[in-house]
Amino acid sequence: MRLTTRLVAATALATLALGGCSGGDPTTPAAGGAPASAAAGAQDGGGTFAVITHGAPGDAFWDVVKNGAEAAGKRYGATVTYQGDGDPAKQAQLIDQAVSQKVDGVVVSMANPDALKEAIGKAVAAKIPVVTINSGADSSKEFGAITHVGQSEEVAGRGAGEKLKAAGVTKLLCVIHEAGNVGLDQRCNGATATLGGTVERLQVDVSNLADATSKIKAKLQSDASVNGVLALNPAVAIAARDAIQDGGSKAELATFDLSADVVDAIEAGEILFAVDQQQYLQGWLPITFLYLYKNNLNTVGGGLPVNTGPGFVTKENAAQVAKLAQGGTR
Repeated sequence: MRLTTRLVAATALATLALGGCSGGDPTTPAAGGAPASAAAGAQDGGGTFAVITHGAPGDAFWDVVKNGAEAAGKRYGATVTYQGDGDPAKQAQLIDQAVSQKVDGVVVSMANPDALKEAIGKAVAAKIPVVTINSGADSSKEFGAITHVGQSEEVAGRGAGEKLKAAGVTKLLCVIHEAGNVGLDQRCNGATATLGGTVERLQVDVSNLADATSKIKAKLQSDASVNGVLALNPAVAIAARDAIQDGGSKAELATFDLSADVVDAIEAGEILFAVDQQQYLQGWLPITFLYLYKNNLNTVGGGLPVNTGPGFVTKENAAQVAKLAQGGTR
């Protein structure tokens, strides 16, 4: 954990340095506040980077990732394209298209690593640097990515389990919303390891939230011993809140990831906490790393992932986070 902390701190310092270095460094600010190399790069596009995720367009979580990537592209005078598709086969096709377009770098989330291995391998073989984000950290180095940006899902799950245990939860319902997403299984595994009680899994479909509410409500009504629910997605968290309220359950509710509705529910005391992986950084940092790799052959992480979480949003800090979320950065 100390090593991880150092990596995060080093990443933060490196990012801050982009706006505050002086002298001959390639990221020295030029007139107008942009790095000198970015100002020069703007003349030839500053590089072209493709961001390809498993998040569908309009998803509150992935919209923030997109905001981060596009803001970084603007900052460095680079062209950033963002595409999201929950079908791993289509995601692989998008990676192939980026390779054929000879982009300067690819950012990809790997909810289903095996389905993307071949496509990522083609990018690496074409000497296109790849940064993986969000999911699939365990496969990132093996596939040839220069680094991974995200959080350890099992470590985050452990943190959630500890907090739920402290809140008195003894039987937890862990709600999985995407079949085959390895990161979601890791979150439930982590919570199981630290809760010290029983953890049951419930499969729902994130694209049918009304049905998710019905399934969670039915489970709570059929088993009154379930006194905790852990959602792994902010939209599912709101569905779970409705299920708890409609079913008259007293179960504690927690979730992974943020949305405006989740932050409001935390402030209202309807959700105990949200595990925050700071997804804006999962957009911003990979573009930063690829830009620095293209212009200065810098690499980050030393073979280890760069962790953006877990952090926790609770009633104590929810109001501050809500203000930031209005700007699309949380």
